[in-house]
Amino acid sequence: MNFNLQVKFEDGTTHEVVGKAVDIVAFEQNYNMSMAALQKDTRMEHLFWLAWHVEKRTGATTNEFLKWLETVEIVQASDPKASKA
Repeated sequence: MNFNLQVKFEDGTTHEVVGKAVDIVAFEQNYNMSMAALQKDTRMEHLFWLAWHVEKRTGATTNEFLKWLETVEIVQASDPKASKA
């Protein structure tokens, strides 16, 4: 089960990130909550953390979460089909 997020940085650049099972499990272990609960009680912190985890896992950043967060304007759900249209 993959998920897509768009990260917009303070400098105006954007990254499309694709989360995978490893990111979901890391989220559930870090926050001690299921992804199913996330759909009902979404906090912005959760979306930021998921995007950061994907970027850290893929090597797009070496920064720890709070340092990376200083560079981010917003993280939002993304539809990969819309970007291909």
